[in-house]
Amino acid sequence: MNDSSTEATKVWKEPISVWLLLLGMAALIGFIFSHGLSVMVDWWAHPAYSYGYLIPFITLFLIWQKKDKLESMPFEGSWWGIVVVALGVLLLLAAELSTLLNVIQYAFLIVTLGTVLAAVGGKAFKVIWVPLTILIFMIPLPNFLFFNLTQQLQLISSQLGVWVIRLFNIPVFLQGNVIDLGVFKLQVARACSGLRYLFPLMTLGYIAAYFFKGSFWKRVLIFLSSMPITVLMNSFRVGMIGVLVNYWGISMAQGFLHAFEGWVVFMFCIGIIVAEMWVFAHIGKTRRPLREVFGLEFPAPTPPGAAVRMRGVPKPLIATAGLLALVAVLHSVLPQRVEHPPQRTEFADFPMNLGGWHGTLQPMQSIYINALKFTDYLMANYTDTGHDTVNFYVAYYATQHAGDSAHSPRSCIPGGGWVIKSLSQRNIKDVEIAGQPLRVNRVLIEMGGTKQLVYYWFQEQGRLLTNEYLVKWFLFWDALTRNRSDGALVRLVTAIPPDETVREGDARLASFARAVSPHLDAFVPN
Repeated sequence: MNDSSTEATKVWKEPISVWLLLLGMAALIGFIFSHGLSVMVDWWAHPAYSYGYLIPFITLFLIWQKKDKLESMPFEGSWWGIVVVALGVLLLLAAELSTLLNVIQYAFLIVTLGTVLAAVGGKAFKVIWVPLTILIFMIPLPNFLFFNLTQQLQLISSQLGVWVIRLFNIPVFLQGNVIDLGVFKLQVARACSGLRYLFPLMTLGYIAAYFFKGSFWKRVLIFLSSMPITVLMNSFRVGMIGVLVNYWGISMAQGFLHAFEGWVVFMFCIGIIVAEMWVFAHIGKTRRPLREVFGLEFPAPTPPGAAVRMRGVPKPLIATAGLLALVAVLHSVLPQRVEHPPQRTEFADFPMNLGGWHGTLQPMQSIYINALKFTDYLMANYTDTGHDTVNFYVAYYATQHAGDSAHSPRSCIPGGGWVIKSLSQRNIKDVEIAGQPLRVNRVLIEMGGTKQLVYYWFQEQGRLLTNEYLVKWFLFWDALTRNRSDGALVRLVTAIPPDETVREGDARLASFARAVSPHLDAFVPN
């Protein structure tokens, strides 16, 4: 009887040696991923991710909630953990070679999950895997996805906001993301796109779904509904700002009141999610009060007099620590790969007369030079005999590593306040560069009634590329097989005046491409 009672109240604890080992492994992981993490944790610089500092603490709290269950498990570890860690390390290598900072951050998450699996084993990992997956919400989206999503939300918020304004019989005109009330014009800027609410609300929706004790489909809907709720409520906010501005002036869209309106909308979004859970609690076969299906629970205390058993150090965890130590040593002692970009002519010698085109250099401000981190660049306005102008920009990188690579215009254009009206690919007739026919990304952009046409492509070691994903793949492949990662972004821009068609802009850019193509090989070598 006594043996049975003792067995029923047995709990497991970690010896100090395990905690010291885990602390050392955390330091190794931080060292190995320091480059990607230093960028990721700068959440304050990106208001849409400013909640990121809370995510690790939320994860730790949710794991602590399972303390009573975890105490009953001996933690034998799992050899699958070291496999997951090895996959994360390989992904880190690929990310470093292909210059993808976000992939480094996802590799960090994979290594972290693998380390936990190696430490606790599969049975305990099943208990805490959901809290661990919350960590994914602290990783920022890739820039081009972030800006494209921002642009789409700006347009949706503008359109739905105008619909709300018209409900009050207020005459309003919408052009892109500019709401024209006659006396006042409101631009739905990036800060008003709703992303500041979307990411934290998705995180809260995920946590709410985790706490909700109901059918799986209800949990899925609770999480997924956070997205349309955010978009609709932000659009309602934009519309109400328009109404207030129409009656009481532009001060209604500025200062403290503008920020306060954002907080009110955010709290309303949370209230809608709570109301949704109340509805789900009262439908279906099992109907219960909301307090029974959703609530913050704390772990049961350790039973008084429980027999404490010390866990051993799992062999998979020791092996994982050895792997991380090896990676850290290689990371610090191996000489950095020295790439060998070919000889080239600097852009200071680029001709300013290209047939009928005459160029004027346009120096770039140091703030942009420091951000773009290119090796050499050229930016000039070329004008033909008919006074038509093309802005010509080339950014050359002798080496490209994570964070220091060609920036895609698909990310930079929305970041400058422009709206992408169309994006396609086009072959430019009778134009060859590096022995290949020229194919470009063709982008029509607009801001405040001003239109521009943009052609751009990536030129890397004899390849002309329009797909950003292929660019990253070839960066990885060339760094691995050719010990080279040099390349360039080439961009042509021309304005489309109100009295001109887009077709005329196409003809102008194609004409300039024919004039400039024979000269590029010397400055962007194959």
